[in-house]
Amino acid sequence: MSARSVGIAAFSTVVEWYDFTLYLYMATILARVFYGGGAGSLTDTLAAFALAYLMRPLGAVLFGHIGDRFGRRRTMLLSMAMMTAAMLATALLPTYAQIGPAAGWLLLGLRCIMAFSVGGEYTGVVAYLMEGAPPRRRGLVTSLASGTSEIGALLAAGVTAITVTAMPADALNGWGWRIPFFVGAALAAGVLLVRSRMQESPEFERQQRVGSVPSSPLRHVLAHHRSAIGRGFAISALGSITYYVGITYVPAFLGAAGVVREGEALWLSTMAALAVILVTPVAGSLSDRVGRRPVLIALGIIGALLPVAMFHLMAGGDAGLVLIGAVSLGLLGGAVSAVGAVTTAEQFPGEGRLSGLALGATGATAIFGGLAPYVAHNLVGWTGSPLAPGLMIAAVALCVMPVLLRLPESAGTKYA
Repeated sequence: MSARSVGIAAFSTVVEWYDFTLYLYMATILARVFYGGGAGSLTDTLAAFALAYLMRPLGAVLFGHIGDRFGRRRTMLLSMAMMTAAMLATALLPTYAQIGPAAGWLLLGLRCIMAFSVGGEYTGVVAYLMEGAPPRRRGLVTSLASGTSEIGALLAAGVTAITVTAMPADALNGWGWRIPFFVGAALAAGVLLVRSRMQESPEFERQQRVGSVPSSPLRHVLAHHRSAIGRGFAISALGSITYYVGITYVPAFLGAAGVVREGEALWLSTMAALAVILVTPVAGSLSDRVGRRPVLIALGIIGALLPVAMFHLMAGGDAGLVLIGAVSLGLLGGAVSAVGAVTTAEQFPGEGRLSGLALGATGATAIFGGLAPYVAHNLVGWTGSPLAPGLMIAAVALCVMPVLLRLPESAGTKYA
C-alpha cells in the first residue's frame, strides 16, 4: 500500500472526531439553542448524544459487512458521504426559538444518522492502517488514527472557542452556533474527495486472490472469534471511558460546576487535545517495542488511580490545577486510545475483521462512550460529588484488568 493512501486514511479521521467532540464542546450552547435553555436542557442535550450513540454499533455492523465483503475503501467512502450530508443538514437546522421542541427532535435524528455513519468510519480506518503497516510498526502507524482524530477534536475545540469568545451571546445563540457545523461539513466534503483516490487494502486484495472473502462476515466471527470479540470489548471499554469522560465531558463538567466560563473550558480542552496528539505516537511506538499487553496493563493501573485525583484538582477551581487535571486526563485517554486501536484490530484475522470490531470495540464505545457523559453528569448531580466521573473511570479500569492480564501478545504477529 502506498504511503499516500496510508496518509489519506490516517488524516481522514479528523472529520469524525471533529463532529462528535464538537457536539460535546458545544453542549451548553446547544442546550439553549435546541432545548430552550431550561434547568434540564443540558441533561436533554447529553441524553440526545447518548441515544444517538447507540446507533453506532448498528452502523458498524452494516459498514463492517460492506468492508468485509466488498472492500475497506468502499465502506470508508460510503460512511464519509453520509457524514458530510448529516453535518451540513445540522448547520441548517431551525432552532427552538423558531419551531419549539421539534428542533430538539430534528437534532436527535441527525445525530443518529451521524452516529450510524461513524460506526463504520473509525473501524474501517483502523483496519485499513493496520493492514497496510509493516508488522513491527503497526502500533505507530495505527495510532495515527487516534492522533489525527484528536486533531479533529482540537479543531472542534478551537473553532468553538473562537466562535464563543468572539461573538456576543445573542448572535451566538441566533446564528453563530452554525459556523462550527459549516466548517465540519466543508472538512467532510474535502476528505470524501481525497479519499476517493485511495488504494484498496492489501489484506482485502489477498482475500480476493485466494477466495477467502467470507460470504457472511458477522456469522464467521461469531462462530470462530467470540473470545476476540470479548477482548476487543474490554479494551475499547477502557479507551472509551477514559476518552469520553476524561476528555470530552470535561468542558461540560467545568461549566456546570461553575469552575470556569464556557470559553475558558474550551481553551482547556484545546490544551488537552494537544496533549493527546503528542502522546499518541509515543504510546503506539512504545507498544511496538515492548508489546501491547504491558503497555495496556500499565495504562489500566494508571486509569484506576489517576482520574479521581484529577477531577478533585479540577473541582477546586484553581486555574493551574484545572489545567494539570485536564492535560493529565488527556494524556491517559490518548495513550489508551492509541494502543487500544491496534490491539483490538489484531485480535481478528483479515477475514471478518471489521465485523469483529463492530461487535466488540464499537459495542463497548456505544456504552462506555456515548452513555458515559450523560451518566457522569447525572452522577455528579445525584451524589453532589465532583469525584463521580473519576470513580467511573477507575471502576471500568479495575473491571477490565483481568482481561488485560490474560491478553495474548499481538505485537509483530499476524493476529492474536
